[in-house]
Amino acid sequence: MTRLTRFVRTTAFKLSLLYVAVFTVMSGVLLVYVSESTEDLMSEQVVQSVDAELKGLSDVYVRGGIRDLVETIDDRTRHPDASLYLLMDFSGNALVGNISRLPTIVLEEADGGLRRVRYTRLGEGTQEIERQAMVRTFELRGGFRLLVGRDLGDQLRFSNLLANALRLWLVVVVVMAVITWLFVSRRVMKRIDDISASSRMIMNGDLTERLSLAGTNDEFDRLAVNLNDMLDRIEVLMQSMKDVTDNIAHDLKTPLTRLQTRIETALREASSEEGYRGALESTLNETDHLLRIFNALLRIARVESMAPGSVMEPTDLKRLVAEIAELYDPLVEDEGGRLETHIPEGLTAVCNRDLISQVLVNLIENALKYGRPDNGEIVIRLSAKEKDGRVDLTVADNGPGIPDKDLDRVMDRFVRLEESRSEPGTGLGLSLVKAVARLHGGDLRFKNEDVGLSARIDLAPVAPENSRSGHGEGQSGQAGQPAGN
Repeated sequence: MTRLTRFVRTTAFKLSLLYVAVFTVMSGVLLVYVSESTEDLMSEQVVQSVDAELKGLSDVYVRGGIRDLVETIDDRTRHPDASLYLLMDFSGNALVGNISRLPTIVLEEADGGLRRVRYTRLGEGTQEIERQAMVRTFELRGGFRLLVGRDLGDQLRFSNLLANALRLWLVVVVVMAVITWLFVSRRVMKRIDDISASSRMIMNGDLTERLSLAGTNDEFDRLAVNLNDMLDRIEVLMQSMKDVTDNIAHDLKTPLTRLQTRIETALREASSEEGYRGALESTLNETDHLLRIFNALLRIARVESMAPGSVMEPTDLKRLVAEIAELYDPLVEDEGGRLETHIPEGLTAVCNRDLISQVLVNLIENALKYGRPDNGEIVIRLSAKEKDGRVDLTVADNGPGIPDKDLDRVMDRFVRLEESRSEPGTGLGLSLVKAVARLHGGDLRFKNEDVGLSARIDLAPVAPENSRSGHGEGQSGQAGQPAGN
């Protein structure tokens, strides 16, 4: 397919061609209307002028008879203008006037009707020029016939001038429309070609490629922004899939190897029922651990596959945090610590109640495992406040914190710091919290405070007029079940 054929088949070409056709037709109709309206107006002025001349000459004839009429016409013909006069006797002889020749039928039908005729004017020398005029003919007493008219030369010249101007305007309109069409079409085609080129690079595997923006904020820019956001999301999901695959291959190899070793050892060394039972119990523990890992991965995948804003409702954060605190307060006391809550009355956020409950559970359990100070009791604080148009939900402890270099890495899947190797877990709890935070349009952030570590996620607040109705929504949901970290 040639470039010209491809260009002609584009939607931009067809729309531009339609635009040129419609614009040209509309301009032509408008110009024809202006031309005809102008011609009608000028014709009406000619008729009015002829009628005025007739009335004046009739008054002269009534007052002074044929002699005064002849003198008046003779006087008027001595001043050349567009007015035409001809007075003839009953024999058809011209008595006075400025017309040398015209069709005889005009004089024979002296009924006063308005006619468009061709004539030759008197006094033009040897060169006779046929002209056009609008005339009326009347028969007077005594067989005299009076013709009064108006030369149409000025009107015809003006009509021709207007017609030429209108034709020139129509040509200019068409040329400008074609130029505009070419400019718009080439611009649109360039933008579409850029999008196509970027799409081909993405299809060839370069997920880092993005559609370019012209900076005009037009429909192409808005489309490019949306597509780029979609590509960012796809790239994150693809990278997450790759990370999960790599992590599963790496992190599941160890428990599977241990499982295989214990089975082989049991088959080789066990000689009694107790030996086989011990081997089976160890195998069962390993399979439970593997199932917990797979369940955690499935839960993260379900959260990441949810559309942002799905299953969201206005939620009273004070009531939600109070329910979680009531559930975990005895457990924290058993560990020799205390659980504090600092939530303003009436603070609401748009969120998925069950998932936020799971977030709080995971962060509290993380604090219980790794947030114990070297001396004194462990203190876990749950707080929330509005900040910069969002609601910050924070879980903080008074423990040793995390090395700054690991603050971001600790949220990756299967990552467990050296200090946590002695504790049971899968290394997926914080990955789930991060996925939930992103689902809510926010992020999970860790920060080493002066004392202890704080974990924050941000949620969308509820507008004041909607917050009252949202306080009781979602109260029937169950708090999230603990997930291993």
